[in-house]
Amino acid sequence: MKVHILDDWFDTLRGLPCFRLLDGHEVTVWTDHVAEAAVLADRLAEAEALVLFRERTQVTRDLLQRLPNLRLISQRSVYPHVDVPACSEAGVLLCSNMHSDTPSYAAAELTFGLILAAMRQIPAQMASAKAGHWQMGVGKTLRHRTLGLYGYGRIGREVANYARAFGMKVVWWGSENGRARALADGQTVAASRAAFFAQSDVVSVHVRLKPETRGMITAQDLARMQPGALFVNTSRAGLIAPGALLAALDAGCPGMAAVDVFDSEPLNDPNDPLLSHRNLICTPHIGFVTEDEFDLQFTDIFEQVNAYAAGQPVHMINPEAWNGAA
Repeated sequence: MKVHILDDWFDTLRGLPCFRLLDGHEVTVWTDHVAEAAVLADRLAEAEALVLFRERTQVTRDLLQRLPNLRLISQRSVYPHVDVPACSEAGVLLCSNMHSDTPSYAAAELTFGLILAAMRQIPAQMASAKAGHWQMGVGKTLRHRTLGLYGYGRIGREVANYARAFGMKVVWWGSENGRARALADGQTVAASRAAFFAQSDVVSVHVRLKPETRGMITAQDLARMQPGALFVNTSRAGLIAPGALLAALDAGCPGMAAVDVFDSEPLNDPNDPLLSHRNLICTPHIGFVTEDEFDLQFTDIFEQVNAYAAGQPVHMINPEAWNGAA
């Protein structure tokens, strides 16, 4: 098959063991990002299979209508960036392993790394030392402090394990079902949503972005946090009400934020008011960006390509497209 891989910005995949799974296919790897449907369509005119790098490219009805040779889109995890009904209408099968039994250890590690970096002022202390000014302030110890985790899912539970190893107390909040599962597992659930935000020294959000979760963290939630508290988001920026985090930092409650995600990505404006805020530390959406995580994810993705080529597709999201093709 003619397989095109989008958005491999650092040309990483060719060097991973999983890339050998594509032996026998005609593979093209694109290492830059293009958003315009017309330009993408020219690049992908001969593509029979399209491999997506998470949510970096939107697969729209307009794009699909320009790709008559496309038969398969292979990716991993959730797919809010793919117009599934349009795929079905075009006879394009979407395959995506939802990996419901495995957390992203890379994302959990980055989350706790951001917590440590913020509470111990690591970026600012490094900058001060490199500038010849030595120490610039006084950080906070994690031991005996409270970590509030919003969302009782796989990644959140891994972060909780790291927190307990550092001597932190862990308290949970989330959906009614999530809170019930946490209680059934013997976990500590906050007495109320208001208490969760008010009593936590660190709040970290681990929820999937869906229409019903968009904007779920409100300005009122953030305003309840302590001036010395830290808000962490390595999930999706859309979980926070528009403008609420910047306004909260300007108001001083919470006093700090550490994020890996932004409303607009990639964010290349150094003067963006949130990105440049003195009380924000950040990373450029690298929660999943490790060689180990890539090899794990793209093993699944490339195996889906091979399964389709063998006439036995797996992890079908819109099986009607395959039935129609058959």
